[in-house]
Amino acid sequence: MQPSDSKAPKKLDYTYFKKLLDFNSHCVMEATGYYHYQLAYYLQENSVVLSVENPLSLKRFIQMKLSKIKTDKSDSKLICEYTKQADLKLWQGNSKHQLECLQMTRLLSIYTKQSTMLKNKLHGEVVLGHPSKLVVTSLKRSLRQLKKEIDTIEEKLLLLVNEVHKDVLTRLKSIPGIGKKTSLMLVVLTDGFDRFKSGSELCSYAGLTPIIRQSGSSVNGRARISKIGNQKLRNLLFMCRFNAYKYNKGCKAIYDRIVAKGKRKKLALIAVCNKLLKQAFAIAKSGLIYDDTYRSTLVKN
Repeated sequence: MQPSDSKAPKKLDYTYFKKLLDFNSHCVMEATGYYHYQLAYYLQENSVVLSVENPLSLKRFIQMKLSKIKTDKSDSKLICEYTKQADLKLWQGNSKHQLECLQMTRLLSIYTKQSTMLKNKLHGEVVLGHPSKLVVTSLKRSLRQLKKEIDTIEEKLLLLVNEVHKDVLTRLKSIPGIGKKTSLMLVVLTDGFDRFKSGSELCSYAGLTPIIRQSGSSVNGRARISKIGNQKLRNLLFMCRFNAYKYNKGCKAIYDRIVAKGKRKKLALIAVCNKLLKQAFAIAKSGLIYDDTYRSTLVKN
């Protein structure tokens, strides 16, 4: 344990907790943002079987029990009861390489937002007509410093990704509508596409699969994407879709087909996101570069 006055993040001591476990133990916890990671990786490093469950699933299960008591002890008992009924999947975690890549990505996201805020502030000061030289100079200096930091991190991230996924990264850039930065972020956010068995599974992970709401004759809601998934990956595809439907043959074909049926353009653009993501998955798994004349030989039943 670190001294209490240390400014560095404290690493919790789970030694006593580990003594309560044996080789037959199966630990189950809910995902709590960043807060469950320390314990999760500690258990994984000590070869303890672990499952990390979606907090919404646990919340709905607890609500279903109509429990009037809300304490850590009561929640633990109900989570234990949940594990006896649920189909638990073992938690894999991320490699040290992937963790570092994700941390760099999150920092880039923060710096990009800060850069946008400073640019907006600078624009606001300029349109006043009599901007303060001190304020404008300070804003420009901050923007230059942020740009240096962003360029440095992007360079380091590219080197880090190339150590493991250089081949996939190179082939992804051959897809029309996917540029250098997009291909880099796709590789980082999907861990080189290694965790996915199909393009549909990847689309579900991005929250791009539709949710249909129908019940009897009174409820017939418009189908919408679930948005239950990786928001950064989904937003990345949203930014690429406009170039993709213009320059990517497959994406353009599906866009034109949906619009020709009288469907909304927004729906067609979401279909473009799905198509683009499935193309990226196919390129990553096949070992081939993009070919707009390629046609699948698989027959759909």
